[in-house]
Amino acid sequence: MPVKDTTDFAQSGFTPYKVKKGEEYMGTDMKVHFKAILNSWKQELMQEADRTKVHMQTDAENYADPNDRASQEEEFSLELRTRDRERKLIRKIDKTLELIENDDYGYCEACGIEVGVRRLEARPTADQCIDCKTLAEIKERQIGK
Repeated sequence: MPVKDTTDFAQSGFTPYKVKKGEEYMGTDMKVHFKAILNSWKQELMQEADRTKVHMQTDAENYADPNDRASQEEEFSLELRTRDRERKLIRKIDKTLELIENDDYGYCEACGIEVGVRRLEARPTADQCIDCKTLAEIKERQIGK
């Protein structure tokens, strides 16, 4: 079973939001759009977790050959690490859905300006504007050295 990369959001059937002239940022239509994206993404991740569970239950074999057994254990280990990252992502999606409900979604947590519709469509869980995120990444690299 191939492991799917879920670090980047790419949903099939996704239609970009068309901002209407004079439309208020994070108005009702925009919130509905992002809630749909987030709920769809969450559902996709949960289905993937279910598929992994079934795969591991049905495909678990006790191979006589140590190399085959090691390969299977490594495959399962990789899948479990991926599912753990997805579990954390689901929590972040839930937090983001809560922000929408509280009218706090779409604004940078560092400086308070609008994150922007296109950035949120690229990364629906983004909580910083591009400038603050870039600055945070630069600081992180400097500390890491």
